[in-house]
Amino acid sequence: MYHLFFGLREPAFSIAVNPRYLYLSEQHQEALAHLLFGLQGGGFVQLTGEVGTGKTTIIRRLLEELPADTDIALILNPTASVPELLASICDELHASYEGTPSPKALTDALYQRLLDNHRRGRKTVLLIDEAQLLSAEALEQIRLLTNLETHTEKLLNIILVGQPELGALLARPGLRQLAQRITARYHLTPLSQAETGAYIRHRLQVAGADHTAELFSPARVADIHRFSGGVPRLINMVCERMLLGAYGRQQTHLDRALFEHARAEITGDAPLTSPAALPTRHEPGSHWPKLWGAALGGAMVSAIVSALVVLALLRAPTPETSAPELPPASTAKEQAPSEVDQTPMGISDLGAAQRQLANALSLPVMAGDPLCVESTTTAGGYRCVSATPHTWNALMDLNRPVVLSVMDSTRKAAYLPLLGLNEDRATVLTAEGKTMIAWRDLAPRWTGEVHYFRYRPPGFDGSLSAGERGPAVRWLAEQFAQMDGEARPLSDDRYTPALRQRVEIFQRRHGLTADGVFGENTLEVLTRAQELDPAFQPMAEAP
Repeated sequence: MYHLFFGLREPAFSIAVNPRYLYLSEQHQEALAHLLFGLQGGGFVQLTGEVGTGKTTIIRRLLEELPADTDIALILNPTASVPELLASICDELHASYEGTPSPKALTDALYQRLLDNHRRGRKTVLLIDEAQLLSAEALEQIRLLTNLETHTEKLLNIILVGQPELGALLARPGLRQLAQRITARYHLTPLSQAETGAYIRHRLQVAGADHTAELFSPARVADIHRFSGGVPRLINMVCERMLLGAYGRQQTHLDRALFEHARAEITGDAPLTSPAALPTRHEPGSHWPKLWGAALGGAMVSAIVSALVVLALLRAPTPETSAPELPPASTAKEQAPSEVDQTPMGISDLGAAQRQLANALSLPVMAGDPLCVESTTTAGGYRCVSATPHTWNALMDLNRPVVLSVMDSTRKAAYLPLLGLNEDRATVLTAEGKTMIAWRDLAPRWTGEVHYFRYRPPGFDGSLSAGERGPAVRWLAEQFAQMDGEARPLSDDRYTPALRQRVEIFQRRHGLTADGVFGENTLEVLTRAQELDPAFQPMAEAP
């Protein structure tokens, strides 16, 4: 992986929350102080901030600093119904109830638990993340929980954490009684340019960088701050892409061209720096293929929906390589793990490996050159996506055929199509066909990166909402008509109230935020449900 090239022990800019990388800016420390102070008086405490500004960081530190005599109920899915929400709170606090009781019975059980904690000298805290998703009914029920008190103090402290919409929600006239009970408020803003530089240096040092090394120059920090707006999650994304690009070029200097191409990969825009500034050939001895010249897409980052990062790294095969033909299904064979040493570990060309996987899945992604060329405004089709799940569990959760980035026996970059995975084995594609391999043999060679295909509707630009028109709306209506067995779709090409309502029903059924906006999360669940995006193939029994 690239981090070794820069003298790091591990990737420094993963977007996964890791307590070891906790960085508390001055405003993060101030927000933490507000929350701790607010918990002393009972009632509600409110923390808001845009996506990626560090709310989860604050929550983690708050949990660490709560006194040992504190019990906490942590609610991460606030879209549940009121009875389900109360049951979740009771479960978190180990309040006993039987069967599927009424809200009153659940409230009584919770009250008894709070009284018991009070008698034992323990405090109780309820923390609700993504609280902007709470319904008005749920918020009113939560307000009523603050009525649980003794003659001298409240029995329950409540922390509401959410995006800025939470403030607007609590400002509604019907919720003024709840708003009046908020004893402390804090709104997180993005990092300043100076804080952005300190944040980058902090993560590099935690990952093992020499404290005297300045990998990101002041000029690059300024570029990163302008692009990210000081949002830590976006800082992580662009820094990681820059390091990957520098690794591919085997250089330690992070220049403006690297930044521009990292920015282009994330946003999907064309880089401002000429591609001629970057190499066009995979140089001997390099462990990374040509990424930048063929980058065709990027992540759709939303401030409303939790960021799902889609990094498109597309590559055309070089003249020296050609895509190996996939053997007919009748000749594909499965080998025992003991036979895998006779099988080459992947092929050197990413485009060829992607074509091999596309053939195996019968996906129509072969029309363009390089692979997966498609218009986001007119044509639908399969887009090439890259991700870094890093762990076996995350790869299992991804649950889709992928091309693994691996290292072959000579420690050079290679690519291996993966069709199926279970707890100890994987089904991969080689020149000889389907092959079983023990996960313990494959894991040491996997770099943590994968490439896969994801279906995109015609004209879909990341979200659809009320009143919009176009082919993506027509496609969506047709999918629901097919799913519901209806002869005619709900709409021809306009996002009508009826179509919005159908989207909300689908979102509730699948545990998504029922906001009626057809975004990236809802698209992924729908394409899976319609089998447009394939899942891992069933694994054969071990021989």
